[in-house]
Amino acid sequence: MSRRFGRAVLALMMAAAMAVPAAAQYSDSYSFLKAVKDRDVNAAIELADKPGSTVVNARDGDSGEAAVHIVTRRGDLGWLGLLYQKGANLNLKDREGNTPLILATLTRWSEGVVTLIRLKAQVNLQNRLGETALLKAVQARDYALAKALLDAGANPDLADNSGMSPRIAANEDARVANIAKLFSAIPEKRAGAMQGPSR
Repeated sequence: MSRRFGRAVLALMMAAAMAVPAAAQYSDSYSFLKAVKDRDVNAAIELADKPGSTVVNARDGDSGEAAVHIVTRRGDLGWLGLLYQKGANLNLKDREGNTPLILATLTRWSEGVVTLIRLKAQVNLQNRLGETALLKAVQARDYALAKALLDAGANPDLADNSGMSPRIAANEDARVANIAKLFSAIPEKRAGAMQGPSR
C-alpha cells in the first residue's frame, strides 16, 4: 500500500513539475485578461508595457475573446482607447468569428462603432456565419449605425453563409425602408467570377 502511495505521490509531483513551465508561460496573458475584466488599469498597463510583451492581444482559451472583445461587450470607450494605444489588434475574432466592430453593432454601442471605424477597424470582416457589422445593423433596424458603416465603406452586397446580404435584408423588411433607401443610392456590387481552372 505504501509503495503504491509513494508511486502516486511521485506521479503527482512529476505532473506538477511539468505543468509549472506551461503555467508560467500563460500567467502574464491570464493576468492581463483578468486585469481588464476587473478594470485594474495599473496592472494591465504594467503587463502590457513589459518589453516584448504581446499580452494586449492574448485570448481567453475558452471564449477566444481578447481584451478588445471584453471592453467592447461592456461598452467601455476609455479601455478601448487604452488597448489601442498599447497595440491591440482591433480586427481580432473571438471563437464565433466576431470582431469588436461586429460586437459593438450587436450591442448597438454607437460610440464604439464610430470609434472603431475612426481607428480603421475593417468594416467588411465576417464572422463564422458570414455576417458583417452592416448586416447586424440592418437586422437591428439601426439607421445611424448602418449609415456610419456604409460611409466607412461597408459592402451592402456581402452575403452571409445563407446568402443574405444587408441589401436583401433591408429590401425584405418594410420596417427598414430608410436603410433600403440608403442602399438604393449605391450600385450593386456583384461577386467576382470564381477563380479556377479553365476548361
